Amino acid sequence: MHPNDPKLRSFIGVDPSSDFPIQNLPYGVFFTPDQPDLRVGVAIGDFVLDLAALEAAGLIRFENATGIFARPSLNAFMALGPQVWTKTRARISELLRHDHHELRDNKELRNRALVPRNFAQMHMPFEVDGFTDFYSSKEHATNVGIMFRGKDNALMPNWLSIPIGYNGRASTVVVSGTPIRRPRGQLKPPTADMPVFGPCKRLDFELEMGVVIGQASAMGDMLTEKQAEEMIFGFTLLNDWSARDIQAWEYVPLGPFQAKAFGTSISPWVVTREALEPFRVKGPAQEPTPLPYLQQKGANNYDLRLEVDLKTEKLQKPAVITRTNFKYMYWSSVQQLAHHASSGCAMNVGDLLGSGTISGPEKSERGSMLELSWGGAEPLDLGGGVTRSFLEDGDSLTIRGWCQRDGYRVGFGEVEGTILPAL
Repeated sequence: MHPNDPKLRSFIGVDPSSDFPIQNLPYGVFFTPDQPDLRVGVAIGDFVLDLAALEAAGLIRFENATGIFARPSLNAFMALGPQVWTKTRARISELLRHDHHELRDNKELRNRALVPRNFAQMHMPFEVDGFTDFYSSKEHATNVGIMFRGKDNALMPNWLSIPIGYNGRASTVVVSGTPIRRPRGQLKPPTADMPVFGPCKRLDFELEMGVVIGQASAMGDMLTEKQAEEMIFGFTLLNDWSARDIQAWEYVPLGPFQAKAFGTSISPWVVTREALEPFRVKGPAQEPTPLPYLQQKGANNYDLRLEVDLKTEKLQKPAVITRTNFKYMYWSSVQQLAHHASSGCAMNVGDLLGSGTISGPEKSERGSMLELSWGGAEPLDLGGGVTRSFLEDGDSLTIRGWCQRDGYRVGFGEVEGTILPAL
């Protein structure tokens, strides 16, 4: 049976509402208090399946390579290529099937290899070689453009022709649960003659997906649509924290810099491109028609639901502040990657692409506080007398995402970050 078959069942009981059925099998890196070595696992229901233990027991094998999963990142596995990814996912699926005996009937190995998820400590899933953030939601770009330039000049002239992006900082990409320190930087209030240096006052989140590159391309090469697709190993949730007031002063003429360099959070689980295959959809119509190197034949968007909640020190429970969908993105991940390499830029195993803020057509589908509060002019009512225009110290923001069909969901878990005061 194909690993995506909705009829598949694991010998491990999985609640229908779980993000991690046998049809998902996302990869992550973890350790446990009694075994502190970092190693690779997959999520299945309420457990992490220790792939290093299965490889050591001979149930998973690689040609001319050993200890692939007994490593502190996914990079070595990703470097083996798409054929190995497919074969390995099929093997893990087979080992977990309810009607397959190898792991199910080996009590000693099963007890050793199946770690309760609440006992596992999650780590960065891969070593981020480089980070590029895009600006690819038409709704988001239009909203921001209206706020800063007015309706008649909302989209810059190049936006409909080219996936806009900038090179970010790999050094501050962190895993979910890592606190985020409020950044400091140069600020210039509208009424001031000169800038001052101090803590950001307009701290924001950006609801994004992270695209994990699992294969390299050579300097000087271009990528076809198929090549770009096959280089994508999987996806994570991504929050590209943003300091809007620092950005406003620094971004002309070269774009964001310190306003984005202080922190980017990703979820600990990488959901494979193959697991998302049943949820592929065509993106919005692109007009004007993109140049030939950016034209797509395939459906390269995903029907992937996203939700953000905000917890404050004064609220008894988190408030959901937005719900949207990855399918709205104007420029797909494949187009972003093809464009990134089009100049001859070499791509490396472990490169991370941020999709750009994901916003939908409705006000309730906006993917940042900047949009939700309309630049602070319309503070967001969280209930209980609590409002927010931007994020305050002590606020905790959580992003969740999942695809749903045929009685199961393929989910990403969550990415969470709590704001600490500036030093």
